[in-house]
Formats: sequence, structure tokens, C-alpha cells
Amino acid sequence: MSEVNENSVATKPKSLKPSTLRIGTRYRANRLKGPYDAIVIGSGIGGLTTAACLAKAGKKVLVLEQHYTAGGYTHSYARNGYEWDVGVHYIGDMGSPHTLGRRLFDYITDGKLKWAPMDENYDRFFLGEKVVNLRAGKEGLRHSLISAFPEEREAIDQYLALLGKVADGMQWYTLSKLTPGILSPVVHKGLDLALPDCFNRTTWDVLSELTDNEELIGAITGQWGDCGVTPKQSSFMVHALIAKHYLYGGFYPVGGASEIANTIIPVIQKPGGEVFTYADVTDILVEKGRATGVRMADGEEIGAPLVISNAGVINTFENLLPADVAAQAGYLEKRRHIIPSMPHIGLYIGLKGTPEQLGLPRTNFWIYPSADHDGNVQRFLADPHHSEFPVVYISFPAAKDPDYQNRWPGTSTIEIVAPTTWEMFEPWQGTTWGKRGDDYEALKETITNQLLDVMYQKLPQLRGKVDYVETSTPLSTAWFCRYGRGELYGLDHNPERFEQDWLRPKTDIPGLYLTGQDVLTCGVVGAMIGGLVTTLAIRGWRGAGLAKRIFVG
Repeated sequence: MSEVNENSVATKPKSLKPSTLRIGTRYRANRLKGPYDAIVIGSGIGGLTTAACLAKAGKKVLVLEQHYTAGGYTHSYARNGYEWDVGVHYIGDMGSPHTLGRRLFDYITDGKLKWAPMDENYDRFFLGEKVVNLRAGKEGLRHSLISAFPEEREAIDQYLALLGKVADGMQWYTLSKLTPGILSPVVHKGLDLALPDCFNRTTWDVLSELTDNEELIGAITGQWGDCGVTPKQSSFMVHALIAKHYLYGGFYPVGGASEIANTIIPVIQKPGGEVFTYADVTDILVEKGRATGVRMADGEEIGAPLVISNAGVINTFENLLPADVAAQAGYLEKRRHIIPSMPHIGLYIGLKGTPEQLGLPRTNFWIYPSADHDGNVQRFLADPHHSEFPVVYISFPAAKDPDYQNRWPGTSTIEIVAPTTWEMFEPWQGTTWGKRGDDYEALKETITNQLLDVMYQKLPQLRGKVDYVETSTPLSTAWFCRYGRGELYGLDHNPERFEQDWLRPKTDIPGLYLTGQDVLTCGVVGAMIGGLVTTLAIRGWRGAGLAKRIFVG
């Protein structure tokens, strides 16, 4: 998902380690060994989870990934003696083998994926001049907020209680994704009784009833970048899930993000399945109203009784399905109720020296102009060329991964993520990666320098230490991950999106299922649970044992 900024400093190319760059098998038509029980389009964590769960049930699954490496937003890449992840900046709930997320990871990797904890202070919010440090544990979070806002103790305790209520209600919301459409009215009545009133209201509406301290609300919602939606636009359900997810701190996969796909793929291969890269699916084949397989960019047609799309709802219905089939499924009307999430800029920075030598923490930095997140975004959207970024997120993967020095000794890496607009880069839509011209490179250089300046303000010891920089734009995301407007989190996580009954694994087209973050929520674990829910929708009563094992333990 990255591009070389040719105007940046860079080291001379070094020999790269292929094991960190290429996960999966390169597609060739003569390498197909069908018939397959199912085809999964896209190797993001949702697709890999569904494929692995089906493989555990003895199914022969073919996963097709158009990128050069498997993993979607969980992949890593290496360049010039450095390695970065593109989306796995930190994951919660991995410290205990008994959490739902950890049980599912252990299930789909046969327990091979290991986790390293971040610092106890895993997130640091810079809200203008005010700094708030989030610490791991329920009491840690409570103490962090009360230390920063001692007069708001009652509001903070009420907020923490709401997190538990939403988490309890989420299991019922998740199960509703498995209910046949004909029972939808009954399910909705049941959800109205099971879900707390705050569940799908906006985050701002819920929090403003607890306190009128806007700086406290800004601190509580300091992780809004984890779903890409500001407090006045986001569903409180998503905010609460993220906050609860990181309640016991952040964790990072030992060996880097690529270890996620690297440990899942053998599970898929065991019953004869495969994960192919450079495998570009152009069409979902439909015969007599039923999905029957896929057509590849080379013209090869591959049949299977199940087609599972991890390409995103919009891609699936607008680019992969025949237009008349999508229309018959009522997609045009449904499309009015969903919008893509916000696009982003990414900086991938390499430095000489170890994290210890450079003073890099295992703590994420969230840097905001002020605590007014919605106002910051509105000002940026009104004039993105001259406004401050509404958030600058800085992550230190080399510090988080205890194995990094074994792979890339004497070096460190930093990643910076910031929101942007699609319109800023739209003039270059349709151009080829790496060949977009001087004006595009000049724009990237300006943005790169702006973001580096933000980093230097918080980490002045790094001035003069940056050895290599690459910058990705929404066009990079569109090129490598096939998200048309460079969106990071699929569909926007606003309340209207979560009212859409049709956003469930089983589509109205027989044989076609959806998986990944659009089925449930964003984030690695959200998309992974979406992959599990898709498996349960496919397996029906035969998946009862899997459901009990993962959800109950």
C-alpha cells in the first residue's frame, strides 16, 4: 500500500528478505487443483478467517488475492533494509487465551501466532496542550481519565458502566446477522429489548448526557481514528467496542504483521486449499440467479458452489457482480444508506539505530489540534491544503515487535497515519502506481514534510536521524487494496450503516456470501469475527460446535 517518495532521503537498496515480502503462492491457471468447495475473493483477515474455519471443517477452499502478498491490511512489506505493517498497528484482547479474539486467533492459526504486549501506557493523546495517557486495565483506564479530569469522576464511572452494557448487547447484535431475513421483524423486536438505549446513537449524543466537559469527551474519544469516524458521526456501539477492546492494553504480533497470514495459510492448505496471490478476480459468475464461481483477469473461469467475497460490499455489488444481478438484488436502493469511510495518508519511516538508542516507545501517539474532533475535521475538509491535520497517529512497530532486531538489526521503523480527502488526489485517478508525474510527487513531498514536522515536535531527538521515507496516498490504497476512494475502514461506521439488515453474510443471491469488516465492524478482530459469522451462516446447525468453542470457550 506504499509508494516511494522519490524526493525523500533514501538509503541504497539492500538485499531484502523474501520471507517478509511474499506470503502465499503466485497464481497460475495450471496450478489450480480443483474442484473447490468454496472460493474466497480477497485475503484480508475476514477472508482468511472464513477460509481457515471452513478448512477446519474439512473444506477445500481457494483464496484469491490480487496483491503480490496475502493478508490485506494485515500484510507487511520490506524495503531498503526496513519492514513496516500497513494496518496492524496494535490489537487488543490478546493478553489472555480466554478472550473471544484470542480464542479465534488461536483456532485459525493452530496456536502458532504469538503476541507481545505494548507499554502499560499504550495510547497517548495530545489534545492541543493537554496530554492524556491511557493505561491498561479497567482501573488503569479509570485512573488515567480521573487523573486528567478529577472533577469528572461520576461521569467517568457512568461511562465505564456503559461500555459493559454495549459489550453485553453486542453478542445479540452479532447473532442477528445469522437470522434468516424472513425473521427480521421478530429479531428487531428482540434487539430493541436486549440492546441498551445508547447502543446505536451517536457517540457525542451519549457522552454529552454524561458530561458537558468537551475536553473530557475529546479524551474519551481519542481513539476515533481506530474507526475513522468522529464522535458526532460515529455509532456509540463502535466507540464502545474499540474502548472495551483495548481495555487491557495493546498487543503486537511477534515477528510482525505478516505472521498473521503466514500462520493461517497452512491451516487452509491442510485439506487441499490454497491462497494464491497475483490472482485478480474480475467477475463473479452467476448462472440462473446463483453464484457459481469467478472469472480471472486471464480469462480462466473457476467454479465452486460457494463464492465468498472479502472485497467489500461496494466492490462486490458494483464491480464484481453483473449489473442486472445487483439491481435485481435491490442494491441500488440499499446503496443510498452506506458511504465509504475516510481515506488516509501513510508515512513509512526507516531510521538507523535501535528503538532503545532512539528513545522510541511502545506507546501510540495520537496528536490533535484540540479536543474538538468534529470541528478539527470540518476545518480540515473545508481547506485541506492549509489546515492542520485533524489527527496524526504515530506508531513504532520496531519497538513493539521483540523479534524485529533479529530480522533487521540496528534499525527502527515508524509509521504515521493521517486522514485526507479523496478529492485532493482525484486528478490522478486512473494513473499507474509509481508513474504519476512531478505534480503528484510534489504534493506528496509537501504532505510528507508536514507530517514529519508534527513527529519532530513530539520526538525532537529524531531530527537528522530519518534515513528513509515512503508516502502512501488514497491512490496507493485504491491500487493495492482495491478500495475505490482509498478508504481504510470499508463502510463508514455511522448509526445508519448499522440499521441496514442486508449487511449480513448471506446475500439475496444464492451461493454468494460476504465476509470481513463490512459484515460486522472494522478493525482486525472486528473483521475476523465477521469472518467467523460468515462461516456460521454457511455451516448452519453444523457450525454449532465452532460457535460454542469460540463464543463460550
